Amino acid sequence: MSHKPHSGIFTAVIAGSLVALALSQAAQAQDAQRIRVRGAIESLSGDTLVVKTREGNDATVALKAGWKVGGIRQASVEDIKPGDFVGVASLPKGTGPDGAIEVLIFPASMKGTGEGNRPWDAQPNSQMTNATVSNAVKSVDGHTVTLTYQGKEKTISIADGTPIVTLAPATKDDLKPGAGVVVTGEKAADGSISASQIAVGLNGVIPPM
Repeated sequence: MSHKPHSGIFTAVIAGSLVALALSQAAQAQDAQRIRVRGAIESLSGDTLVVKTREGNDATVALKAGWKVGGIRQASVEDIKPGDFVGVASLPKGTGPDGAIEVLIFPASMKGTGEGNRPWDAQPNSQMTNATVSNAVKSVDGHTVTLTYQGKEKTISIADGTPIVTLAPATKDDLKPGAGVVVTGEKAADGSISASQIAVGLNGVIPPM
């Protein structure tokens, strides 16, 4: 499966931090803008992380005291089963179900995290749906899943080649030059960026969140 750079069992602390990183819509601080930095690591020196962003520029991130790292590993559409809790970013296709652009499969211990449907910034007009899989079927050009959340239902098609990942343990040793990361942080009025959570792709995976 090809992971396109188009742009998510931990301890409770790591799980909580990675959820905030990948999927939560935290309220913005009055003096800082909540942002996500996506790209590849240029360098890590002490608590200063430099990322070559997907837009092509370098972003310097000041890591806060006690910062945490979580891993993103490759999964398969065959891993998605009824009862699983997933986060699916999707785009409307005009007719029929929305089309998935990325799927994150949550560990069972994190079921219910951030449940709901909300705007997402992976692509213009994209949405993120965190929900329980009620049905998963194979179709001619991929798979289709039906998601249930907050008493609502949404059907999304997953084409072959869609990035599908799940969470995995990681350490600071995984933050090597070239590794794909998604950093959720705050951008201050002076343009400086700080963060306390990093999601890093393992074994060459590019985090699609």
